[in-house]
Amino acid sequence: MPHLHDLGLVADLERLQAQRAERRRALAWLAAGAAGLLHACGGGDDEGSTSSASTSSGSSSGSTSSSDTGSSTGSTTSTSSTTTCALIPEETAGPYPGDGSNSNGSGVANALALSGIVRSDIRSSIDGASATASGVPLTVVLQLVNTNASCASLEGYAIYLWHCDAEGRYSMYSSGVTGENYLRGVQVTNADGQARFVTIFPGCYSGRMPHIHFEVYRSTTTATDYANKLKTSQLAFPDAPCQAVYATSTYVGSAANYAKISFATDNVFSDGVTLQLATVTGDTTSGCTATLEVGISV
Repeated sequence: MPHLHDLGLVADLERLQAQRAERRRALAWLAAGAAGLLHACGGGDDEGSTSSASTSSGSSSGSTSSSDTGSSTGSTTSTSSTTTCALIPEETAGPYPGDGSNSNGSGVANALALSGIVRSDIRSSIDGASATASGVPLTVVLQLVNTNASCASLEGYAIYLWHCDAEGRYSMYSSGVTGENYLRGVQVTNADGQARFVTIFPGCYSGRMPHIHFEVYRSTTTATDYANKLKTSQLAFPDAPCQAVYATSTYVGSAANYAKISFATDNVFSDGVTLQLATVTGDTTSGCTATLEVGISV
């Protein structure tokens, strides 16, 4: 029987055609699999998306704000699984913090003074207000670690978290919801340094990438006024979950706003989001989970 190299040009061409057909089948399979991930919150890397939002994820240089210094009244444990971490960048609290630092037109806006503000589920208003924010369910898990102690988990600290609703409105400030206080809450970090919030995926309003604000306090005792905060920062989202969420009917206008913004043009994240970019899993039906390590120096 002749060797393959003795069969001549015809056999060579037949082998090449078979190999090309096999590659085409493999590429088609991969494309179909990628399309099936569109409804998944963590369906892919934002670097690989065609959205303008993924054009620059950047690399953050971090921040060494003096607000991180001082002795802590909280506890430091060694349950963190890593010994390499970095300070999360200091960011603006924005115009709608509700932490006692500004007014909403009717007086000082301070959600931290509300009865029931220490809570895990922040979707509904409290303390006499009654509206509930609708949208794709989102669980936010912030892992607080001490960059001065080999990334040890920080137990007993308080994190105040807030963000806009599916329409891009901030409770206590925006027209139509000034009397509401949903999507604001405080949680205490557990023995693993984790604070967990049940909320909705925030909408994308004009001029900003989707984000969540948070402030870190030493305890719930001090989490009553912005003057006591240790750190202010923001959580960012990868491209894939944003694309999936904003394709749902609740988020009117978010898809159009998102298409016009990117990390490179965002006035907060343009210097890099590496330390603020959450890991997102789940899907738009059962809900998503966003996890972020938050390094502070105490």
